[in-house]
Amino acid sequence: MIDIAKLYDYKASFGFFSRQLMYPEKLDFHPAFLEESFAPDHPAREAAQTYWARMHELSLDEIREQYTETFDFQKDCALYMTYFKFEDAKERGQMLLRLKVLYEMFGLEMPEGELPDYLPLMCEFLYAAEWMKERKAPENFRLLFAIFEDGTYHLLQALEKLDSPYRHLVQGLRLTLKACIEQETVNP
Repeated sequence: MIDIAKLYDYKASFGFFSRQLMYPEKLDFHPAFLEESFAPDHPAREAAQTYWARMHELSLDEIREQYTETFDFQKDCALYMTYFKFEDAKERGQMLLRLKVLYEMFGLEMPEGELPDYLPLMCEFLYAAEWMKERKAPENFRLLFAIFEDGTYHLLQALEKLDSPYRHLVQGLRLTLKACIEQETVNP
């Protein structure tokens, strides 16, 4: 089961993940952005700090070049989370439709020309959506979490092979999501 209260506590970090996974802009690297996004006890703080330190060794032009080389030219590093599992199969279309409906249920309008499994958009949804008063949110978010889990697993493997600084960012995202999953206790 998904702990929506904990997920809500981590909203700021999802905004950080979303911005860092989009094409880099100067404001995305403002010194306060990292500190405002991760509390000292956040499960992804260390991974985010490692990512941040590696990115700050580069100029903005170098960051942009690395982003383009990684996410635009490496097939294994696609930011579309259902692509790894389904590529262009019929099932992918059904998953995309289900994701779009989920976003709309929580008031998010899809940007024109963007697919709902685009990782920065998925993170932006968790950052912007209001779900605390929706009693079925944990149930509804199961699909979202499954897509995150599947897609980021494959993405992380590819980023590790490239020794990309983005691997720390994706690892942090995975740690954050994992911290929001309640462990079910089994009675003997």
